[in-house]
Amino acid sequence: MRDFSYVRAGSRAEALDLGQADDAAFLAGGTELINWMRIGINAPARVIDLSRVEGLDAVEEIEGGVRIGALARLNDVAQNPLVAEGYPVLSQAILRAASAQIRNLATIGGNPVQRVRCPYFRANEGAPCNKREPGSGCAALNGIHDRHAIFGWTEDCVAVHPADPPVALAALDAVIVTDHPDGGRRIPVREFHVLPSQNPAWHDVLRAGELIVGIELPAPAPQSAYLKIRERESYEYATVSAAAALEIEGGVIRRARVALGSVAMRPWRLAAAEERLAGLAPDAPEVAEAIGAAFAEARPLAGTEWKVRLARNAARRVIELAAEA
Repeated sequence: MRDFSYVRAGSRAEALDLGQADDAAFLAGGTELINWMRIGINAPARVIDLSRVEGLDAVEEIEGGVRIGALARLNDVAQNPLVAEGYPVLSQAILRAASAQIRNLATIGGNPVQRVRCPYFRANEGAPCNKREPGSGCAALNGIHDRHAIFGWTEDCVAVHPADPPVALAALDAVIVTDHPDGGRRIPVREFHVLPSQNPAWHDVLRAGELIVGIELPAPAPQSAYLKIRERESYEYATVSAAAALEIEGGVIRRARVALGSVAMRPWRLAAAEERLAGLAPDAPEVAEAIGAAFAEARPLAGTEWKVRLARNAARRVIELAAEA
């Protein structure tokens, strides 16, 4: 591990100032950054501890929705009544992520920036990986890739983003709020992660020194649900996950938002299905046809063909769960 300096920021302004140094990295819960440093994914010269920065851990109502401070711990967010009752899809996604111990440390602002779980990206010995070494190639393309993408991949990268909360946040049309000395931004969660066609080396759109300060949720979505399929219930990343937020009137769907996780480098909204779901009863046979239409753009690898059926069934089931909420 490379030598680095450690500094504890006392305020948001100080954190932003410290973050302008070359090779600086922000430390929130520390559940990911320390791993990156240990296996050589990241080697910052300066680590800026945000844990003492005040004013970034509240969950509060705002006009038209809820704002969650970036330093709010995952378990605190999931159990907050505003989230648990108004956005069950997010509460469920958080409670299915990692272990209780990790959720007690990890933050809602840090979770979306975690890196892919591709074994070649995280290998101790060098393997071709455009995310690890731009221009070196993608070992997973013709290697072990049974957990990899079925949407949005290129020959430069076939990895998927592994996190649970961003899938729920994408289905909710949430916005990530950032700050930076050159100006903060409001970034839709759906556009936060970078597809390989945009840049295979990038994970997200954050600039150097840009700090996530909050996540804003639009109007409550009480009829929403999250489904995670994994090899073991206790602790595992999703093989496939699905999130749905429905608006139902008179027994039919007025509006549907459906996102899949672990199928692409970003949460994948099933836009074609969402349009066709409007006007259908949640249990109508046509729901399966609507979901099937969205899979016309699925492009599985040789080893991920099985994920197409699994993802399609997960989408169907999560709509049922959301309708029952």
